Amino acid sequence: MKKLQFKVSIKAPVTKIYDFMLGITNKSTYEQWTALFNPTSTYEGSWEKGSKILFIGVDEKGEKGGMVSRIAVNVPHQFVSIQHYGLLKDDKEITEGPDVEKWANGFENYTFEENNGTTTVTVDLDTVEEFVDYMNEHYPKALDKLKEICEK
Repeated sequence: MKKLQFKVSIKAPVTKIYDFMLGITNKSTYEQWTALFNPTSTYEGSWEKGSKILFIGVDEKGEKGGMVSRIAVNVPHQFVSIQHYGLLKDDKEITEGPDVEKWANGFENYTFEENNGTTTVTVDLDTVEEFVDYMNEHYPKALDKLKEICEK
């Protein structure tokens, strides 16, 4: 696994950014910034520590797929750690086998730090080699979109 890091500074309180990034009060804010990865991107599940959560979208063939994950840590307005442990293909959860093994125990961590009305969001994530270029291209654009919707 490769470790990547992305940061964005947003002129908004951490409470708003945490809420918008995770879609806590309105899932559409999550869907707006993650649409940069997949226009149909959404999630099913809960952001509570220990909860299972599915990060899903529909591919070009119209098939639903994504990641099967759990919330390892959630300290509201400070830190969220997501552990990916499976794949969703054709609405079936796959938690073992060669496709899953390369992703197994990969983490995506969000750190929120507010200072004088500006919040820095740091994303640390594990990804497989074949997705490094994709993440390097799409994650900064997605965080720019998050910044745009939070600063409105």
